[in-house]
Amino acid sequence: QVQLVESGGGLVQAGGSLRLSCAASGRSFSSYDMGWFRQASGKEREFVAAVLWSGGAKYYTLSVKGRFTISRDNAKNSVYLEMNSLKPEDTAVYYCAARLGGGYGPGSITGFSSWGHGTQVTVSS
Repeated sequence: QVQLVESGGGLVQAGGSLRLSCAASGRSFSSYDMGWFRQASGKEREFVAAVLWSGGAKYYTLSVKGRFTISRDNAKNSVYLEMNSLKPEDTAVYYCAARLGGGYGPGSITGFSSWGHGTQVTVSS
């Protein structure tokens, strides 16, 4: 398993932008599918975006499509979530997650077994 540490959260006004980063430990980062999830207060954790281990396939939940972009840099053992046009409903704790790649296709949101501690994103109206 990999150890994950998120950073980059904060307070931003509606319409603003934030870039979340997730640093992973371990030597096999390129073998992992990476994802971002979020959990708003009083709600269940939900999928936001993922990028497969090969880096070619990226997919998003419908509510963030066109506003958020996931990317990875295997040389830096990192994955990023660029968030633009933020809305108050994007307010949540954002979690980075990983699963061993190769067994899941584009669109799959299950199987993530390594999790970071989360970073708070608050969007004010």
